[in-house]
Amino acid sequence: MVNIVMGPEGSGKTKLLIDAISRALKTESGSMVCIEKGHTLRYDVDHRVRLIDASEYSIKSYTLLQGFISGLHAGNFDITHIFIDNLYNLSRSKDPVETENFLDWCNLFSAENGVAFTFTLADDPSNPPEYIARYMD
Repeated sequence: MVNIVMGPEGSGKTKLLIDAISRALKTESGSMVCIEKGHTLRYDVDHRVRLIDASEYSIKSYTLLQGFISGLHAGNFDITHIFIDNLYNLSRSKDPVETENFLDWCNLFSAENGVAFTFTLADDPSNPPEYIARYMD
């Protein structure tokens, strides 16, 4: 499962992500990971969720992010949900083809490994491209 929370800068996407993490802690078993760039969520995310500052790992593309996610899962098969705040900023790309390929990869990874993904994207949600809209609630 892939879920995207989309909205313009400052619209409350991160708050919605924090709420989704809190709900997941109550309803899901297994390990959860939240990946962000920086330490913004340090005091907002429950200590049971592994909070990772992606800037410590030089993640600069979707390809590197795929490798990072694969490595996380290889090291911990108990991961059931990965939350990523501000995907465009983390991947340093808003390229439509790269973004679509990454989201499709996540969807396949989810189906094969039982890992759910929730992302925030800073963009206009009024008319998202189809490859994003299919993952929005």
